[in-house]
Amino acid sequence: MIGLKRLIPEDSFEIFGYAEGDNSMSYAVSWSGGKDSCFALYRAVLSGYRISHLVNFINKESKRVSFHGTEAKLIQSQAEAIDITLTQKETNGEQYEEKFKEAVRSLISEGVEGMIFGDIYLEEHKKWTKRVCEDLEIKAVEPLWGKDPEKILIDFINAGFEAIIISAKSELFGEKWIGKKVDEFFLNYLKNNSIDLCGENGEYHTLVSDGPFFKKKIKINKARSIMKDNYWFLDIFKHSL
Repeated sequence: MIGLKRLIPEDSFEIFGYAEGDNSMSYAVSWSGGKDSCFALYRAVLSGYRISHLVNFINKESKRVSFHGTEAKLIQSQAEAIDITLTQKETNGEQYEEKFKEAVRSLISEGVEGMIFGDIYLEEHKKWTKRVCEDLEIKAVEPLWGKDPEKILIDFINAGFEAIIISAKSELFGEKWIGKKVDEFFLNYLKNNSIDLCGENGEYHTLVSDGPFFKKKIKINKARSIMKDNYWFLDIFKHSL
């Protein structure tokens, strides 16, 4: 299980069903490989939660994380870099909820009693996580919910995480941004162009390559940018730890 020394007091965050900080329970993280799920994990650990699994879904046909475009093997490398058990399942849009419940039920039998999510302000996302977790009779925890997006992004950067932009809407971002780091320069571009700072509506997606609880760093050795369905994607051919 992943663990960090609690360095700073964390403010409260939204939890459905129990008092914050019950560290007798084991939790899994809904994992995309991007900054929000990663920072939700980080905040949960700092607040005393015991994390035992990452749960990730890839498209059955492309073998990539939907919308992000991250290959399955890159998510596997992240789990190895963090040193945490990965549950990775194939699905499509129509089967997502069914497959999600199936995957989480298999973890409940291993002692998982709650899920960590990286939602920030989209009500439909929170309603879905709450409903599904109630169906599964587990706790839903939202460490980033209701927080200021700019503060989330700044805190993510200042905590020492490294993330790169792996997909972005072409109407908002030029090709030059693909593969670039999420940093203050990128934050200023978002602010100056009135783009959602955390990209929660799909404006852009990221891949976290290093951070405070990473035991290894993911290095991108060979990649190219491609255009598909009005999105730029970073197509990664080769990476290493």
